[in-house]
Amino acid sequence: MEENLVKNVDMERIANEGKKIYEAIKSKYDPQNKGRFLAIEVDSKEVFLADSTVEAVEAAKSKYPDKVFYVVKIGFSANEILSRLARA
Repeated sequence: MEENLVKNVDMERIANEGKKIYEAIKSKYDPQNKGRFLAIEVDSKEVFLADSTVEAVEAAKSKYPDKVFYVVKIGFSANEILSRLARA
């Protein structure tokens, strides 16, 4: 079921909208929540804060079971995250 959900979603739109929403709200979360995660439902602009990606997405899915979410690690750019993964 989740595989079909991802196939039927415009991932580029979710990424673009999610990034815009995060940029607009990040000052509310950074720096006090640095290292935590936000799952953002881009249509409602609702955010779900948690200590892990899994927890953030599970919280979001409990309210929006048929949606795909933009997930961001607070206080880190995608480049920083990818760099850390490459060194691991």
